[in-house]
Amino acid sequence: MQKSSTCSFMYGELTDKKTIEKVRQTFDNYESNCFEVLLYKKNRTPVWFYMQIAPIRNEHEKVVLFLCTFKDITLFKQPIEDDSTKGWTKFARLTRALTSRSVLQQLTPMNKTEVVHKHSRLAEVLQLGSDILPQYKQEAPKTPPHIILHYCAFKTTWDWVILILTFYTAIMVPYNVSFKTKQNNIAWLVLDSVVDVIFLVDIVLNFHTTFVGPGGEVISDPKLIRMNYLKTWFVIDLLSCLPYDIINAFENVDEGISSLFSSLKVVRLLRLGRVARKLDHYLEYGAAVLVLLVCVFGLVAHWLACIWYSIGDYEVIDEVTNTIQIDSWLYQLALSIGTPYRYNTSAGIWEGGPSKDSLYVSSLYFTMTSLTTIGFGNIAPTTDVEKMFSVAMMMVGSLLYATFGNVTTIFQQMYANTNRYHEMLNNVRDFLKLYQVPKGLSERVMDYIVSTWSMSKGIDTEKVLSICPKDMRADICVHLNRKVFNEHPAFRLASDGCLRALAVEFQTIHCAPGDLIYHAGESVDALCFVVSGSLEVIQDDEVVAILGKGDVFGDIFWKETTLAHACANVRALTYCDLHIIKREALLKVLDFYTAFANSFSRNLTLTCNLRKRGRFIMANAL
Repeated sequence: MQKSSTCSFMYGELTDKKTIEKVRQTFDNYESNCFEVLLYKKNRTPVWFYMQIAPIRNEHEKVVLFLCTFKDITLFKQPIEDDSTKGWTKFARLTRALTSRSVLQQLTPMNKTEVVHKHSRLAEVLQLGSDILPQYKQEAPKTPPHIILHYCAFKTTWDWVILILTFYTAIMVPYNVSFKTKQNNIAWLVLDSVVDVIFLVDIVLNFHTTFVGPGGEVISDPKLIRMNYLKTWFVIDLLSCLPYDIINAFENVDEGISSLFSSLKVVRLLRLGRVARKLDHYLEYGAAVLVLLVCVFGLVAHWLACIWYSIGDYEVIDEVTNTIQIDSWLYQLALSIGTPYRYNTSAGIWEGGPSKDSLYVSSLYFTMTSLTTIGFGNIAPTTDVEKMFSVAMMMVGSLLYATFGNVTTIFQQMYANTNRYHEMLNNVRDFLKLYQVPKGLSERVMDYIVSTWSMSKGIDTEKVLSICPKDMRADICVHLNRKVFNEHPAFRLASDGCLRALAVEFQTIHCAPGDLIYHAGESVDALCFVVSGSLEVIQDDEVVAILGKGDVFGDIFWKETTLAHACANVRALTYCDLHIIKREALLKVLDFYTAFANSFSRNLTLTCNLRKRGRFIMANAL
């Protein structure tokens, strides 16, 4: 059921309007509060509930979820009319008030200044792509009004527009430079100017668009966004947006300056860097890689065709002697298609020759045949410069041909990790189907596997550590458990050797929402440190504590001689990362390092002691 947490679908005609407004404000302001509210069942039967709202925050002071509890107090809200029930009703209301106050003290702090909050986070959920995690498990971060999320619908559409215009630039700029199409055509000049303006607008948007930081977090701080863009792509984007066409369009511009600005338009090819920034999103898909290779091949052929024509255009007429070079491929092409060059004696210039459309098609045909085969000979290089360029083009063609010839190998290398992932998912699905695992449990299993793979990227930590020598393995383990060692005062007096001995004994487990870390009644054989995420402690079907980052739960093994039976259930509310150490491993280290054992025993405080009922420290509850 996907309904509002305010339970507005259960309001009725007698539900107090002021209470409704207070409930709404509590959710809007992310506050802790409690109410007595009248709600209605489906059959329109009114029921009084004692409603408690407790926001759960992470270490970034962001509310990741709300914990709402409802207690039926209809019996205590009956009108006092009968003398036989008058005493019971007063006693019941007194009992309700006392129990409500005690529960509220457990779930919500009475005074914000008296409690120091230690919040948790969603176990790096924001690092996972929307194609991996279901949509309802993600929460869009709140950003300032002028900041755009880099994955919102508007920015995605805008990026596609920029991508299309980038390919337009990559095609038209070499063509305009090579064929010297001076932009006297107003339509083309306006179009190119509009493209330049759009790229300038994109620069402005990039100063107001979030990005993903090194740790996978979404950076929405305006200052950090601007500094990051200035250090990365700003200079390249700016150089590619200068209005070269407008300067080149003036008739009185000197020919040398015009040629200079025409050549400078090649700088716009730096816009292809925008495409490079997006490639990592599409390289996982085989069809996208194939389309990308075809586009690259066609783009290279187009560029080489423009260069090939520029060589022929430069050599066909000797400007010093004003004579035609009959060995140029342009002269031979003009003869073969019946449009020879003619000398205009009155103007003193050469005229005629193939049209620009015919020249481009012939140039593209020659480059395509040279890149894919050895050519057919109907268009052939004759001058030294043409032969040198043809050799270089054949080398490029061999490289491209080899790339296309090894597409299968490229796909296998790219998808090696992805294939392992899908093979594992198929094995799990077959297992669940073979043993007819219930649907609810099957969904939990699949959710856990997907989220764990997304966090670890399929890397087997134990396998990597087993390759390393003992000393290096200990150093890596200390680094992996640094958050536990740095945050808890119990480890401050530990020597380097003691920390290394402890680190190799720690294990890291990842829990999905709903997973039970401890069941009531089972043995408590490990000490658990919460690194990220939120958990709830449940006794007698009531939430008695909420655990977050920095909390510790388990048993005081160093003071007890027997294994404890868990007095409560410990269940994950969000994706959680826990660092645990087994009882035997901890006692072995404490027995060897006696000085550290005394300090550890004095300074480590359990947030939740699962040995004894009700022994919880609620300072870190919310």
